[in-house]
Amino acid sequence: MSDALLARVRKLLAMAEDPACTPGEAEAFTAKAAELIAKYGVDQAMLAAGDPTADPVGDRVVTVDPPYARDKAGLLAAVAAPMRCRVVHLERRGLARSHLFGHTADLTRVELLFTSLLVQAAHGLAASPVPEGEHAAAYRRSWMAGYTQAISGRLWAAERSAAAETPGAEIVLVDRTDLVERRRDEAYPRLARMRPRRLRGSGILRGFQAGQVAHLGGTEVTSP
Repeated sequence: MSDALLARVRKLLAMAEDPACTPGEAEAFTAKAAELIAKYGVDQAMLAAGDPTADPVGDRVVTVDPPYARDKAGLLAAVAAPMRCRVVHLERRGLARSHLFGHTADLTRVELLFTSLLVQAAHGLAASPVPEGEHAAAYRRSWMAGYTQAISGRLWAAERSAAAETPGAEIVLVDRTDLVERRRDEAYPRLARMRPRRLRGSGILRGFQAGQVAHLGGTEVTSP
């Protein structure tokens, strides 16, 4: 990501992360950042179509800190998938780590946005009181599930919109995704799917609403 664009996206995300930012403002800032990130991903993919060495497939291990490490890892996977990255979750002795595979430009996009969304989620959870009589951890896990669901839908929409605006991009992006999955399968030939979780908290709706206004980047604001 170019220094100028990176600075622009970081500025938008920083404004969305500000606790004083209203939900509407955060939504606008996040939407703009997501739009810029999506367009950047497509542009890099098209540039690398003629020279794969310009944006090779790589991998990174991301340590996800507690509390709610598994829920945060789920958010990482939700950010990674629309950006054509793949995640293998590694849990050893209470330490949650995620092995992230993707093209270099896409890995950078995922880490940048995931870091910001964690900050925004923390602010959202702090502003969402646990209902009386409900277990705090159960509520917050369900809140994170709703938040993740909303983020996932918004990112898929942004990535598809960016691809649709560039002729020939969809075929190029499919080929890039195939390369990433091949790299993942070579590293982990015997993967098993994680069992779905049973969440009992009532926070999923409030989390979803927070995810709907989280900052990703879009056309609703004037570029800073």
